[in-house]
Amino acid sequence: MFKNYNMNQLVLPLDCEVNIQKNDIAFHVHHLVESIPQEAFEPFFRNEGCPAYHPRMMLKIILCAYTQSVFSGRKIEALLKDSLRMMWLAQGYEPSYRTINRFRVQPEVKDLIRQCFVQFRCQLVEEKCIDQEAVFIDGTKIEANANKFTFVWKKSIEKYHQSVIEKSNQLYSELLENEIIPEIKRESDEQLSLEELTQFVQKVDEVVTEYDKQIEASSDVIERKSITSKRKYPKQVRKQLMDLVLRKQRYQKAFEIFGTRNSYSKTDPDATFMRMKDDYMKNGQLKAGYNVQIATEGQYALAYSLFSNPTDTRTLIPFLDEIEQHFFELPEHIVADAGYGSEQNYNDLLSNRNREALITYNMYVKEQKKKHKQNIFNPDNWQYDEVTDTYKCPNQKRLEFQYHSVRKDRTGFQREFKVYGCEDCSGCPLRSKCTKAKEGSNRKLMINEKWEQQKEYVRAKLSDEKTSAIYRKRKIDVEPVFGFLKANLRFTRFSVRGKLKVENEMGLALMAVNLRKFTAKK
Repeated sequence: MFKNYNMNQLVLPLDCEVNIQKNDIAFHVHHLVESIPQEAFEPFFRNEGCPAYHPRMMLKIILCAYTQSVFSGRKIEALLKDSLRMMWLAQGYEPSYRTINRFRVQPEVKDLIRQCFVQFRCQLVEEKCIDQEAVFIDGTKIEANANKFTFVWKKSIEKYHQSVIEKSNQLYSELLENEIIPEIKRESDEQLSLEELTQFVQKVDEVVTEYDKQIEASSDVIERKSITSKRKYPKQVRKQLMDLVLRKQRYQKAFEIFGTRNSYSKTDPDATFMRMKDDYMKNGQLKAGYNVQIATEGQYALAYSLFSNPTDTRTLIPFLDEIEQHFFELPEHIVADAGYGSEQNYNDLLSNRNREALITYNMYVKEQKKKHKQNIFNPDNWQYDEVTDTYKCPNQKRLEFQYHSVRKDRTGFQREFKVYGCEDCSGCPLRSKCTKAKEGSNRKLMINEKWEQQKEYVRAKLSDEKTSAIYRKRKIDVEPVFGFLKANLRFTRFSVRGKLKVENEMGLALMAVNLRKFTAKK
């Protein structure tokens, strides 16, 4: 016997929801988007034109597609015709791939995605999935949607720009010497501005035009040849000046794109060339990408941000500012790895935000080793006398305080040092092992007291049973999120270009990871 199967019998269409499992991810997507307040959708409202698809519906189908590792607009459109859960979420509508792509890169969608994170975190708190005791921060680099060999390097542009400056100054001197243009009052003695170069082009062009009129007015062959030979040099100079103007415009535009970066991609100017762990050429090649920072708890991504800076150290403060402004209030403990350990970051967390910084520094692990503690040439192991404010070197020579020093880094942050100098290093048998200073100069020691106090604070916190237990959770909390994103969701490369569009896609991908994990736990 077989079960009844008849293709010719008319069957009335049923609601797709009937055929979807109870704990299907589509229901979690639906409830999450429905929890977003109505005020968040007001920027999408339009009174003119054809009625648009509801932004709730658009956000639902895109989020659901991302949970299924579908990131292409055309493939999302195909899912609307094939997938039951997508049909139910769209309620029979079938927006085209162009509509889907236009919607997900709109600037207004960024606020909707942030609202998703806020509402999702509220749901986790209600169900007691997170305890709000700490937040774990880490970063990863994801490849941009840019061609491999479209790099522009700041050093190269600076080199070529300097060549333009030298050539333009030389041409200006020649034009003055040949009395082709009058001397002008320059804005700077070092280089000619773009406006001044454009002015020179106009002046030389007037000279060439005058020669052209003389040639047309003359009927004498010898005179015409003489005028033509005089016109030759101004014409050459005009061509060179026009080329310099174009090059200077191009370099100035490049400097604006660079900002504080050292490189950018011609395909996606917001992307910076960085070293990626997943290097397909296996030769340490740089690839255009973005530095993605996330804050997690309970293996859920609760906040995110993108940076063009490849190092994590300078991303912590702006990322924490963004969390407080758009996502949630910071908990008591901020946990991160040694890549974030710097005096500026410790100072911001402890003094400005009044939070506990469970962040190691670069030398923390090395300082715990026996070899480091027994190294007599390490200044950390030198004897210090608080009364006389002196150190004793391995040769029992005193290093006395000499002066204060202040150093400023590229971001403008100032660090204060106390400089100590040895009384006499001449004839010291340990000199070659103790210092690399030239013969005749004494050993100097720079001590940053504030930094030493911060390191002592970190060591004390990580020795405490409670705070050390929180820090040990870091690896099993934030690292799996990147694993889920890249391995399970297979999100390893952006499909859009430009930082604003990339931020939207990153938010959708991270929320898809959250929804998949939440559904699996249910």
